This record gives sequence, structure tokens and C-alpha cells, in this order.
Amino acid sequence: MMTHHHDDHSDHGHGMAEDLPRFNALIARRRALQWFAGAGTAALVAGCGGGSGSDSDTSSVSTVTGSTTTTTTTATPTPTSTTTTTTTTSSGCIADPTETAGPYPADGTNSASGSTSNALTVSGIVRSDIRPSFISSTTVATGVLVKITLTVVNVNATCAPLAGYAVYLWHCDRNGLYSLYSVPTESYLRGVQVTDANGQVTFTTIFPAAYSGRYPHMHFEVFSSLSNAISGKYAVLTSQLAMPLAECNTVFADTSLYPTSARNLAQVTISSDNVFGDNTAAQIAQQTPTMTGSPSAGYVATAVIGIAV
Repeated sequence: MMTHHHDDHSDHGHGMAEDLPRFNALIARRRALQWFAGAGTAALVAGCGGGSGSDSDTSSVSTVTGSTTTTTTTATPTPTSTTTTTTTTSSGCIADPTETAGPYPADGTNSASGSTSNALTVSGIVRSDIRPSFISSTTVATGVLVKITLTVVNVNATCAPLAGYAVYLWHCDRNGLYSLYSVPTESYLRGVQVTDANGQVTFTTIFPAAYSGRYPHMHFEVFSSLSNAISGKYAVLTSQLAMPLAECNTVFADTSLYPTSARNLAQVTISSDNVFGDNTAAQIAQQTPTMTGSPSAGYVATAVIGIAV
């Protein structure tokens, strides 16, 4: 994470007559700043966060087309955390670290040819089965079946579930390509769900491939409400999930279904990955879903997403 520092330097004269006007101006300035800090703090808190980093690979970007939602609900900004936190509660859960959204989020944070790419504002993005395309195509992504349940919790309230939060999940296909970008005519493997009373959402998807330069992963963003999610603004967390190594080795052994993944996986580890590599063991453990099943029967996966509310 980068921290920006701002230094305020002042020059001084060499005599009392020259310094006295400066001293009086400085006192007046400090009084004004003290008044502003007391009266204006509430206004400053309402800033919106966001923005994405970049994965190590690149690809052309395609503009999302299709009918858009007509939701007129005014979204309430929720700042995006810009620091990696490891806050621990009495129950032992931790806040997930903030990670890059990468170059393929289709969440309105990047663009091509002057147009913003934003699948979140397109009708049909709210769905549990994210295998089919939903914009100008109905193609279904093929691969090993995964049903993943994500539980969103408040690490500042003994891991209490957060109901009514929206989770946007997206990842690459079995060839390591992303819809709306490197596969511009498809919109599969993207979707939004709203957490239930248990703080849970369940997505039906496929096991993502390993592509060159990255450990196998899924991307996600969490929003404090559905209205914020489908407006494509105010994510409270942007992060990633790391696929379990044992399941990666098993799934990628089928080179007819995942033709390049085994080779790509052999060239990277979680510790050498440019996203997960600087995380603590506790963070990586929480970012790695627990999986049961097999390639033929499919996998059932679970993971906890911790947020400091």
C-alpha cells in the first residue's frame, strides 16, 4: 500500500519586525483550522472510495453493451478501505485485506476507447448461477462445477453476520480469459448476490484456471447495499480468494478441460504471487476457501469475508 505524505514548510525572516506579521498570520490560520476541524469533520467522512490496481497480465478492454437498469435509488457513499488491516476480534476472525481489482473488473473503474466498462449497471447482473452470459449472449461457461458460499461478517462485532450486503464475484474461465475483455462477446462468470440473515451468499460457478503470472483466484467486491452495488459505486471492500492448492492440482490434471493451467500453476506459488505474496498466514487462510468434492461431482466451497464496520 502506498501512503502519501504532505509536508508544510514555512520560511522565517531574521528580525522581529519582519517575523511579527508572519506569526500573527500563523495564529489566525491555526484558529481557523481548529474551527474547521470541529465543524467540518462530519462532511469529510462522507467521501467515496474506489479504484483498482492491476494484475500482471494485460488484455484489450471491451465496452459493455445492453439494456441498463432504471433504478433511481440514491446510493449512500461508503468509503473504500485503502489499507490492509488485520484487526482481530475476540472470536479470532480478521478483516480481509484489500487487494487489486485487476484489469478486468467491469465495475465502472476502467474504460476503453473513452467508454466505461460496467456490468454492474446492466439488467441481469443479480443472479446466483453466474455460468451463463447475460448480455447479448446465453453461452454457458464450461469447467469443473463449484458452488461457493461466502459469509460476510463484522470483525468489530464478534464476527456477527452482515445481512443486506451485496457481493460481486467475478473470475476467469477455464482458459484463463475474462468475459467482456479477452472474451468480449461473453458476460459469463460475473454476478451479484445479497447476503441473507446469516450474512451468506451462494454462487454457482466453475473452477477458475491458472493463467500466466498469477496464482488461481477469484475476485470479489462487497457493497453495503444492493443499490450501491448496481450503481457500481462505493465498494466497502475489494479483495480476492485463493483457490486451494490440492484442488488446483486435481482439477488441472485434466488438460483437455484446463489445457494450460497445470503448466502455469507450476510457475507460481501463493508466496510468490504478486497479490497474495505479502499477506500474513492468517489472511491467506481466510482468503482460501474450504472445498469438498471432486472434479466429476463438483465442489462445494465456503469462505468467510471479514469487514471492519
